Amino acid sequence: MIDMDKQTVTDTGGLVKKYADEMKMQPNLLPSFSLMEKAEKVSTDANTSSIKGDPQTNANVRNWMECVRSRKTPNASIRAGYSHSIALCMNVAAIQTGQKVTFDEATQRVMVAGKPYDHI
Repeated sequence: MIDMDKQTVTDTGGLVKKYADEMKMQPNLLPSFSLMEKAEKVSTDANTSSIKGDPQTNANVRNWMECVRSRKTPNASIRAGYSHSIALCMNVAAIQTGQKVTFDEATQRVMVAGKPYDHI
């Protein structure tokens, strides 16, 4: 669970062993961590003082722009960005439908009640 009010990620709502076994899957629980701790480790070398927004977003934009300029590898991989986008799309689908949302790895689709969710 991503709690933006507390700036934390917890294993609440993760795929626990009981349900993973029923679906013949592996449990998938992230270790809990603070988003603020992670944000403090982000490089902020580029000048993005004109950007408005939260510190984490500013740090990500700074890192990206610095990497565009220097051709270095960003702090987060494209895979991490894709995974983050999936989580956000799942969040939107859950809020809009009020239902449990899953992600189908094979089709790379957000699913609600076993059907692809296309209203994002």
